[in-house]
Amino acid sequence: MRRVSVFGATGSIGRQTLDLVGRGEYRVVALTAGSDAAALADLALEHRAEVAVIADEAALPELRTRLEGSGVEAAAGQAALVEAAARPADWIMSAIVGAAGIACSLAAVRQGTTLALANKETLVAAGPLLMAEAKRHGATVLPVDSEHSAVFQALVGEDTAAVERVVITASGGAFRDRPLEELAHVTVAEASSHPNWDMGQRITIDSASMFNKALELIETKEFFGIAPARIEAVVHPESLVHALVGFRDGALMAHVGPPDMRHAIGYALHWPERGHVPVERLDLAKIGQLTFREPEPARYPALALARAVMETGGMAGAAFNAAKERALDGFIAGEIGFMAMAGVVDRTLDAMSGKDGLGIAAESLDRVMETDARAREIAGQMIETGRG
Repeated sequence: MRRVSVFGATGSIGRQTLDLVGRGEYRVVALTAGSDAAALADLALEHRAEVAVIADEAALPELRTRLEGSGVEAAAGQAALVEAAARPADWIMSAIVGAAGIACSLAAVRQGTTLALANKETLVAAGPLLMAEAKRHGATVLPVDSEHSAVFQALVGEDTAAVERVVITASGGAFRDRPLEELAHVTVAEASSHPNWDMGQRITIDSASMFNKALELIETKEFFGIAPARIEAVVHPESLVHALVGFRDGALMAHVGPPDMRHAIGYALHWPERGHVPVERLDLAKIGQLTFREPEPARYPALALARAVMETGGMAGAAFNAAKERALDGFIAGEIGFMAMAGVVDRTLDAMSGKDGLGIAAESLDRVMETDARAREIAGQMIETGRG
């Protein structure tokens, strides 16, 4: 029986992962969450986990009370999360949102297991470090973002030297058709509603600003080793084509499927085989047509920032992600407007470009987190002083 762990179990990806796990023969080792002790306890009891870990140490008493007498261990804090990631498991889902998931991803690959990576920030901030550790310990890293899962599947049996281009699709988010002059005044509630996907608030807002796609462009470079000039983004409102890979003979291999994350999760869970996944089967005649258009630079400035980050390399991804997270916090808290987020990130990168050595590759997790902390500090100062 395969042993699995799910990090970020109470989030959208985590719950969908457990939906699939619950349909098969698996033994759940560890489940983790940020602060929702009640939800974590319910999932731990339902799936008979060995250990449940809550990041918020203040929530540990509630978690222990809810798990009392069940045989499920309860723990809390960052050290406990990393310890749980090091527990022997055959397959580990990393779906913790934000930079907090990096340490757990590294701990998972260091035990030489299969890591299903849904945490964008790990590859963006510490991609070379993660992939080097995975190679050193004989671990397998599988992409769970729908776009990178699509690229991964399109490359099965192919020579990557024959790849001419990779096209990552984007829904365009909640404001893809909103007049540009209105974007500075959109609300958090409006930005938190996605036209196609059912996701958490933060990633839904990132979709509206296209910061999620900016992260995915960087991920594509780090995961597949594709040169930045060969990576493209295109707006595809239907969200049915998740990515395309173009080859030197002119062929384009497209992955087409419903906007349901269980498809990518299921592929990673059953890999290298294909198992049954309970997602919608598309009726192409009913769909009728698929549309594509170029992303507008003025609407989605995050894409240009991502290209600059890919060209810089090194620690630029860590700074970019941290500044983006701080800017998103500022928007959600009402400190800055929707379009000001890109300005905060741009100015943070500019402020760090001279003296912080962004182009130097990270040699350790400590170095990544130092850059992360510095970028958050600078971004926060810009928000406070109104320079976003």
